[in-house]
Amino acid sequence: MGTRAEALLKEYSESHQNRTNQILHKVCVPMITLSLVGALWALPKPSAFDSNWLNFGTIAIFLALIYYATLGVKYFAKMVLMSAVVIGLVALVPATVLMPASIAVFVVGWIGQFYGHKVEGKKPSFFKDLQFLLIGPLWVFRR
Repeated sequence: MGTRAEALLKEYSESHQNRTNQILHKVCVPMITLSLVGALWALPKPSAFDSNWLNFGTIAIFLALIYYATLGVKYFAKMVLMSAVVIGLVALVPATVLMPASIAVFVVGWIGQFYGHKVEGKKPSFFKDLQFLLIGPLWVFRR
């Protein structure tokens, strides 16, 4: 019998069998993840957040990593690595363009995802269960 993570990944994979949909997800899921963190990072932060690294983007990543930790060490480790890359990339974007760039990338990423599901002929997994929004990045980086 597999782990809960393996069951979730298997269920996610069921609506991602078409090669075009798979390719679109491997491009668009990272785009959406990056843009979501970027948009959250760009939000004005309270004065209590006295570090450049403490912002709504890094808080969101921290909360997501708590979820990934419940799935097992190997999944948590992969997502820590992915999170470090996302933080590094977002930190490189000038603050003046971070929000508009994040919004544009977010919209393009979701258009690609929904087109992939149109080609696949199956609804996105998160319509059934919102936790699949967190399984998507894990599915992309599972190998």
